[in-house]
Amino acid sequence: MMKIDTIVDLRLAVAGWRAAGERVALVPTMGNLHAGHLQLVERARTHADRVVVSVFVNPMQFTDASGGGGDFERYPRSFDEDNTRLSAMASAPDAVFSPTVAEVYPGGFESETRVSVPDISDILCGEYRPGHFVGVATVVAKLFNMVQPDVALFGEKDFQQLQVIRRFVTDLCFPVEIIGVPTVREKNGLAMSSRNQYLSASERENAAVLYQMLLTAQQKIVSGEEAFSDIQTQAIARLSDAGFRPEYFEIRQSENLQPASATDSQIVILVAAWLGKARLIDNLTVNLSIN
Repeated sequence: MMKIDTIVDLRLAVAGWRAAGERVALVPTMGNLHAGHLQLVERARTHADRVVVSVFVNPMQFTDASGGGGDFERYPRSFDEDNTRLSAMASAPDAVFSPTVAEVYPGGFESETRVSVPDISDILCGEYRPGHFVGVATVVAKLFNMVQPDVALFGEKDFQQLQVIRRFVTDLCFPVEIIGVPTVREKNGLAMSSRNQYLSASERENAAVLYQMLLTAQQKIVSGEEAFSDIQTQAIARLSDAGFRPEYFEIRQSENLQPASATDSQIVILVAAWLGKARLIDNLTVNLSIN
C-alpha cells in the first residue's frame, strides 16, 4: 500500500495503472476511519483493479475553518491508526492519498474557485451549515481531477452529500461512475460516524432513538399514511422528548430532495439532530413503487 501526499506522485502512480489498462476506484474520506469506511474500500475493490483512498480534512466545508477553534480544529484525526487499519485489510487499497491543505489549495481555500450546486445545497443540512456543500463539491471535484477515477464510492448515510455529488458529476460531465453504499450501523441502529466518539456512553445508547424514529416514519408511509407533515411533527416532538436538539426531520423526494407527497414513489426520510456535543444525521429510503 503506497502512501502518497503530492499530486505529482499520485498522477505518476495512476498513469502506470492506466498504461496497464487497469480500472481505478476512489474512496474519498476525511480519515478517522470506522467500519463504514472500510466497507467502502471493500466494495471499491469489486468495481476496480486499483483503489485509492483519500484522507483529507477539508477546511472549505467547515464554516468556522478560517477562525480556528471550532469544528474543523476539533475534527478527529488519526492518520497512523487509519493507515494501520487500511493496510491490515484483505482488500487493502493500493494507495492512500493524504495531501496537505497547501497541496489541495495552493492559493488558500478562501480565494479558491468553487463548485456550487443550486437547489439542493442550501436546504436541510445546507440551511444549518451555510457553504458546507460548496466545500464538499469543490474538494470532491478537485479529487476527481487529481485521481481521475473510473468510479467513486460514497456512503448513503450522507444522503444529501451523495445527491450533491451526483448532480455536479452529471452537470459538469465528469466521466466518473458514482456508487452509493448502504449505511453501516452499530448494534443499536446508530449510523456509524466519526462524530459518534463525541457521545458519552449513555448518549450512545440513547442515540438509538434516532434510527427508531426513522423506522417508525418509514412504516407509517409504507402503511399508507399520507399526512407527511404530521409524521414529521410527531418525530420532532419525540426526539425533543428524548433529549435531542432536532434541526430537521423531513420526508423528501429522493432524487431532488424537494418535499414529498403520497403520490411520490421514491422517498427519503432525513434527520439531523444534536445529542450532547455530537451532530447526528441519518436517513432511510422508501420505495412505494414496489408496494
